[in-house]
Amino acid sequence: MLYPNKTIVEVAVDSYEMAVAAEEAGADRIELCVALSEGGISPPLSLVQKVCEAITIPVHVMVRPRGGDFLYSEVEFEMMKKSIHHYSKAGAKGLVFGILKEDGTIDKVRCKELMDLSFTKKIVFHRAFDMTADPFLAMEEIIALGVHTILTSGQRQTAEDGLELLKELVKRSVNRINIMAGSGVNAHNVPLLYEAGIRTFHFTARKKVDGNMKYRNDLLQSMGSGTTYSEYDKFVFDAEKLKDVINVIKTL
Repeated sequence: MLYPNKTIVEVAVDSYEMAVAAEEAGADRIELCVALSEGGISPPLSLVQKVCEAITIPVHVMVRPRGGDFLYSEVEFEMMKKSIHHYSKAGAKGLVFGILKEDGTIDKVRCKELMDLSFTKKIVFHRAFDMTADPFLAMEEIIALGVHTILTSGQRQTAEDGLELLKELVKRSVNRINIMAGSGVNAHNVPLLYEAGIRTFHFTARKKVDGNMKYRNDLLQSMGSGTTYSEYDKFVFDAEKLKDVINVIKTL
């Protein structure tokens, strides 16, 4: 499998408004999910349908039933299979998933089952890859499955921190699979990632703003257990962040 030496900018979004704004700002494609603060989980079918109807760039949809690890129960696995069926009818162009065994290896049997159900060849093995015990073995197994892309931070907190592993993955892949860098990607480190051989960049482009509610219950800060999140804040698309990355890429 050969991959063209062209850059692709993918933006992770979790709302209809962000998806539309990402296309308008110049994204090449989007990853659609919800709960970005948890790394993204499967979005509701209604959101997938609405986004696929509204934009023309490819929509890759997350198939992840919950946050946390990537060792799934039988019920969760059945949910993933049903999600693939529904997303195919909604118009998604790609799927994003990954399943591991408890020892940190790829669950090849289950991943193959999902791929056999898939309606598209555009399969992204997401950052479950960053939780594998042996990234080089994992890459070879993912390649053997026929996966199109691996999304990875080089098994570090950010892609910049994982630069050396990313570089080695690109080298060892010998153009058999696309290595997409994600986590902490921005206009400042894109040149470093590009020099490492990365041509596909994945990131969120959003910012927190004050919500529009006029009435506010000041005695209740959050519906959740955390105290750093306010129910009166919301995230919106940050077009400038995306445009800054695109402008840097144009100079490379």
